[in-house]
Amino acid sequence: MAKLLYIKANPKSDQSLRTFIISEHFIKVYKEFHPNDQIITLDLYKEGIHFLSQEDINDIFAPKTEASKHHPILKYAYQFLEADKYVFAAPMWNLGIPAILKACIDYITVSGITFKYTEQGAVGLLRGKKAVHIMATGGEYKTPPFSDFEMANRYLKTILGFMGVEDFQTITAQRLDIVGEDVEKIMFTALKEAEEIAKRF
Repeated sequence: MAKLLYIKANPKSDQSLRTFIISEHFIKVYKEFHPNDQIITLDLYKEGIHFLSQEDINDIFAPKTEASKHHPILKYAYQFLEADKYVFAAPMWNLGIPAILKACIDYITVSGITFKYTEQGAVGLLRGKKAVHIMATGGEYKTPPFSDFEMANRYLKTILGFMGVEDFQTITAQRLDIVGEDVEKIMFTALKEAEEIAKRF
């Protein structure tokens, strides 16, 4: 039985947000094809994720003990470590990821838990795990020149790779706010892609 961590990064409801429409469909299909897997939903806004304080940073860099697993910040890094698969539902905001997701990444990117330092430098501790990023965008960022502006999916792929997650896929619905685009068709294509990836994820 695998453990999937479903991370949601938007305050809007599942019904009104296009990213969540796709991600909820992904989870639905995933459950059908992986009925024995455990799915843990982490809604970052409901969790009350905040920016790290000086006290938080001190705790993160302190020696890790058994009690660290129950620390209000470090518990998220341990939860991330224990998962086998990750689904990120995070739209593009101003060319990047929502700030609350970056705050969460600061919670989980912890030396000694999700990566470590060696004589050769940093080494990720999450090897063998896999992730998918589901993202809706108003514009189109797959081809130049606008692909150079895309820092949401690129960042998420990079930081997860830093922690050892090399199996990374992306499901995007783009051009959703461009005048004249067939939004229904774009969403239909993204939902079908989500289905196919969820079946074998």
